[in-house]
Amino acid sequence: MAKIEEIELDVHRKQIIADMKSLVDKYRAIFGWDIPDIDQKGADKLILTAIRKELDNIEKELLGK
Repeated sequence: MAKIEEIELDVHRKQIIADMKSLVDKYRAIFGWDIPDIDQKGADKLILTAIRKELDNIEKELLGK
């Protein structure tokens, strides 16, 4: 049987995914405004790396890892 937390996460999973995609899209747009001839793949890599790094920092902060 699934823990209540897992059930609750499943309820919100689609929204979490949508929020993450929206965050990436937000910064892709900002990069595009600031840099007219942007290397989109390079910018995407930078954005995703920054998000992953901060998620790792948040995980350490919340879980004490």
